[in-house]
Amino acid sequence: MKIFLGSDHAGFELKEKIKNWLADWGYEYEDMGAHELDPQDDYPDFISPVAQAVSKNPNEDRGIILGGSGQGEAITANRNKNVRAAVLYSDNMDIVRLSREHNDANVLSLGARFIDDEQVKKMVKVWLEHPFSEEERHIRRIKKIDG
Repeated sequence: MKIFLGSDHAGFELKEKIKNWLADWGYEYEDMGAHELDPQDDYPDFISPVAQAVSKNPNEDRGIILGGSGQGEAITANRNKNVRAAVLYSDNMDIVRLSREHNDANVLSLGARFIDDEQVKKMVKVWLEHPFSEEERHIRRIKKIDG
């Protein structure tokens, strides 16, 4: 599994921390930007490349995208075929697990202005480690989404 990261200025600092955690946990990742803090940047410039990379290998690769709210980032990512971005604001591990278990979310969208570092660290670890259930009902629903 390769993890693609993307963030605008609002999530830039948190993305940099996530990179360190991923390295510590032994994950391969690629930072798709932003590569410097620019308060005038636009999130689609960094989120679209993440989503496009995940869409090429949606059952293996993952993306983690960040912005102020995570909403626009998820909307941008979800415009790509076979990308299923889930917006998470809470470290409620049931919700984090269900995004993987039931929805096979392959992109995690985080609202950096609404969660703290420790919450994010737990969420990312659980999200990366929790598998899709492979239950027929969930496969059927995902096929309807992905078309």
